[in-house]
Amino acid sequence: MHAAPESAAAGHEEVSEHGVQRHLAGLPLLIFASLAFSFSVYQLVVAAFHPFSSLVTRALHVGFLLTLAFILFPALGRRSKLHRVAPFDWLLAGSAFVLSTYQWVFEGDLIQRAGDPTTLDLWVGAAMILLVFEASRRVLGLALPLICAIFLSYGLFGHLLPGDLAHRGYDFAQIIDQIGFGTEGIFGIPILVSATYIFLFILFGTFLEHAGMINLFNAIALGFVGHTKGGPAKVSVLSSGLMGTISGSGVANVLTTGQFTIPLMKRFGYSGVFAGAVEATSSMGGQIMPPVMGAVAFIMAENLNVPYADIVKAATIPAVLYYFTAFWMVHLEAGRKNLLGLPKDQCPNPWHAMRAQWHLVLPLAALVWMLFNGFTPMYSGMVGLALTAILILGATIAARMSSTAFRYVFWLGVALACSLLVKWGVYPVLAVIGTLIVVCFGIRGGKKTLHTLRSTLIDGARQALPVGIACAIVGVIIGILTLTGAASNFAGFILKVGEHSLFISLFLTMLVCLLLGMGIPTIPNYIITSSIAAPALLKLGVPLIVSHMFVFYFGIMADLTPPVALAAFAASSIAKESPMKIGFKAVQIAIAGFVIPYMAVYDNALMLQGDPSLLAVSYIVGKALLAIVLWGAAAIGHLRAPLATWERVLAAASAFMLVAALPLTDEIGFAMSAAFLGWHILATRSKLAAGT
Repeated sequence: MHAAPESAAAGHEEVSEHGVQRHLAGLPLLIFASLAFSFSVYQLVVAAFHPFSSLVTRALHVGFLLTLAFILFPALGRRSKLHRVAPFDWLLAGSAFVLSTYQWVFEGDLIQRAGDPTTLDLWVGAAMILLVFEASRRVLGLALPLICAIFLSYGLFGHLLPGDLAHRGYDFAQIIDQIGFGTEGIFGIPILVSATYIFLFILFGTFLEHAGMINLFNAIALGFVGHTKGGPAKVSVLSSGLMGTISGSGVANVLTTGQFTIPLMKRFGYSGVFAGAVEATSSMGGQIMPPVMGAVAFIMAENLNVPYADIVKAATIPAVLYYFTAFWMVHLEAGRKNLLGLPKDQCPNPWHAMRAQWHLVLPLAALVWMLFNGFTPMYSGMVGLALTAILILGATIAARMSSTAFRYVFWLGVALACSLLVKWGVYPVLAVIGTLIVVCFGIRGGKKTLHTLRSTLIDGARQALPVGIACAIVGVIIGILTLTGAASNFAGFILKVGEHSLFISLFLTMLVCLLLGMGIPTIPNYIITSSIAAPALLKLGVPLIVSHMFVFYFGIMADLTPPVALAAFAASSIAKESPMKIGFKAVQIAIAGFVIPYMAVYDNALMLQGDPSLLAVSYIVGKALLAIVLWGAAAIGHLRAPLATWERVLAAASAFMLVAALPLTDEIGFAMSAAFLGWHILATRSKLAAGT
């Protein structure tokens, strides 16, 4: 996925989380690459020096996003001429950037007349809103702009609705001022997070990939599980999980690790549908895999006003259980179809790979240490990004050293310098990077490395487009919900239902997440449902982080749900199979993971909330593992041997009892589980012995 600027900017017609991209060349490619490079540099300057006020930073961020989107994405998709940029699109791109500077040029005046916009303000605000809608349509498809348009229409005409649905009424100027200029519209918290944390972490993941982290992850996964039963599928799960630690995008994971794992699975007997589904399921978990989680985690931290480290802590055990679910399901599928692993001699030695490339872990280790020691995500991401750049530049210098001992000493020196730079701040980091760049100009291969850095900055800007555009347009929903107070109606309904059954309230919330996910990405899905449902769950006694993580988790599951299963569409382009079939199979693979959020609500120790004891955490994790094992066996129809229908029903019922969290359900669930497993082991012992 990460290529030179030519391919990155050109954006071949790949199936991904965004629309059809143009095949840019010549002057348009040069302009796009220059703007994308400038965008990344601007974001790095903002992170390092904070030269602008918050609102100006957000506005210019949106301006860059819109400008690049109109150049790269045609208005009519494949029906457009993909080898040229239409004159009207150049006009839109230029207008978007010029209008985004309005907040900067007239910052003082806008502050003085806040809430009382002039006619020019209204024209500019309305134009920016329309441009955001059009860019969103091109980049993300019709579903999200239509949903946002419904909310916008409700703000304008909701006073005409009957009964409790109606609001008191707001004029056009109020709506435009709220959405186009305030901090609860298109320049709201989502775009603030995109302009600060998210962009840096996208760049961080892109830099690590260019540094060779994907090869290291694949070598580790192949070495540890490649030779086991169903090894290629387990390699997909493990490598995608490792990839998830540095990339918060499920689609990006599919298009990187999937290029290697999907053909490998097909070569060893897995169907193309199952191979694509395994990769899609595994890759989507990257959004909840610490330390670099998806964009939603940063938005959640900002919304809840809690340290990002608290979000990471709450997500850690559910993330591990999610990947255990995927790993367990492919193990059962391999047993059902009797699929073998790779020959041992074809698998690399993982310890050798780690010894040879241990230095690649330094930025990730520094990032984790900083996040859990009081540093802000923005500063942590900035330092992690700088350390990765140092690694890329340093690798070129180390390659010129003839002695292995010299290379070890060099990397140890880099490691020591990195540990010091973490505390020294931005300027020493920039000095080291500047020195290494100068050295690279004078050695063989150095200019190629500098070209790689430039390509990475361009590619990072391109990858930020879908996330950034989504963050901008969901501001329309936030603005209308805030202005009208419409969220309270749905929250009141959930509260009323919850008086009789918390489970039904959770189930309704899950359905809303899954239904919304059929048309929109995880970010707007989370923002809508967390604005509406999470406050109601809080009033029902569900802790704040747990209620938001519940919504977040099912937003991820929604991305696997057809008809709009983004990860499945990305996997289908590699597996050469129907995206619908891959999506439905991915839901089956992930089905055991549906129990995890419910268990976390009923026992908060699963998300490490409330300072639980080690015994409490061990109990709930053990119960979750048993429920996943049983649910997986019921879904696949295989454990040690094929399961009869009544055995699958018993396994599913046992898992449900473990999740239910009602009086005596744990005891009943454990008893049913023991009965099922005992029967299955006794019934298959002689058969397996005869087979061996």
